[in-house]
Amino acid sequence: MDIVDEINQAHRELLNGERKVVTLSRRYDAEVEDVWDACTNAERLSRWFLPVTGDLRLGGKYQLEGNAGGEILQCEPPRLLKVSWLFGENAGFSEVEVHLSSEDDGTLFELRHTAEVPPDMWSGYGPGAVGVGWDLALLGLTLHLTSGAPRIDESTFHLTDEGRRVITASSQAWGRAYEAAGGPPDEVAAAVANTTAFYAPEQEQS
Repeated sequence: MDIVDEINQAHRELLNGERKVVTLSRRYDAEVEDVWDACTNAERLSRWFLPVTGDLRLGGKYQLEGNAGGEILQCEPPRLLKVSWLFGENAGFSEVEVHLSSEDDGTLFELRHTAEVPPDMWSGYGPGAVGVGWDLALLGLTLHLTSGAPRIDESTFHLTDEGRRVITASSQAWGRAYEAAGGPPDEVAAAVANTTAFYAPEQEQS
């Protein structure tokens, strides 16, 4: 598997309004029920994404290890999961929806993240700030569904040549989505550069 090519298998869209909406969709060669289980079964989720704790049912609260937490707002197996997606007590509006549908003996996976983003963060990083993270997560899901490989360690992934190529490709793809949504080319270029540097900082030469 060329995991850089896997990044190019996804379709990305941005709605650049008062609330920012990033959408990431792609097809998996797996049945809807299997993809749903991978996304909602705590044991499987920890294998490709992050360990999760909490009351994992409609109306319950969840917490991802070292990441977001929130409330399970909608749960309609095996088609729709919607959760609030919050960092810290003072987080603004942020929700994530996952939609699954059958397509050509596989599954169309669509993730939609809607959030109020501080203007300084948006002007600095654009949609890639969350988009690259979601790309890496879905890459982990791809590896899990196809080979059962363990989740990507984002703390070291950027240290590999393959990891840097994946991050760069993802950041550039989100830049194209940003420009398609009306982002000025100079702001898009700066956002892509900043996002790439954040996820894959240059290493000091020894």
